[in-house]
Amino acid sequence: MKVLVILPAYNEEKAIVNTITSLKKVKESVELDYVIINDCSKDSTRKICEKNKFNIINLPINLGIGGAVQTGYKYAFEHGYDIAIQMDADGQHNPAYIPELIKEIVAGNDMAIASRFIEKRGFQSIAIRRVGINLYSMLIKLFSGKVIKDTTSGFRAVNKRIIKYFALNYPVDYPEPETNAILAKSKCKIAEIPVEMNERDGGKSSITFFKSFYYAIKVTLAVIITSLTKGNIDG
Repeated sequence: MKVLVILPAYNEEKAIVNTITSLKKVKESVELDYVIINDCSKDSTRKICEKNKFNIINLPINLGIGGAVQTGYKYAFEHGYDIAIQMDADGQHNPAYIPELIKEIVAGNDMAIASRFIEKRGFQSIAIRRVGINLYSMLIKLFSGKVIKDTTSGFRAVNKRIIKYFALNYPVDYPEPETNAILAKSKCKIAEIPVEMNERDGGKSSITFFKSFYYAIKVTLAVIITSLTKGNIDG
């Protein structure tokens, strides 16, 4: 099994070294590769990565989270990886859970999501985002019958089938709820594992207070439209 960890990064100079250091500890027991997708950061992210000889792809322009993550999936597809793991570079996600995500994919699931809401330990996100998370969960269940508790988790693993699909089809803005809806409607096998997440080590979230309202409206519409129009990722 070839495993790739995809780390989209935008202005993560304060967190990137600790994130990769933690990831390398996992590499001691699990065979995997990683790639940092530097989304045209304005700080010293690129300089730090290159100084430390981290594996990095530097995008020439800022594509946003969707474009950065899709770049990682394209890399995974083109290099023949069997499993791709999406993980934030800001310290919120603990790489120690990676073996559990891999285990779920090896067991036959198409996607495995690291969920903070199964055991409800650690950082639970801000209140306004939890409202949105619950709404997207309700909509996905309504249209597909599938229960996904942590619909916005950016810490997840997918198999080769989904790598190919994401390499060719990936939403631009705030993609996790929409892609979850697509896979659920397509009857893909989705598992969730309980994890404890942290607050960011540094940098700022792309979702500000005012953007959160735009996010809620856009993602709600996207999940509904996706659930009504898409139903076969292989077609």
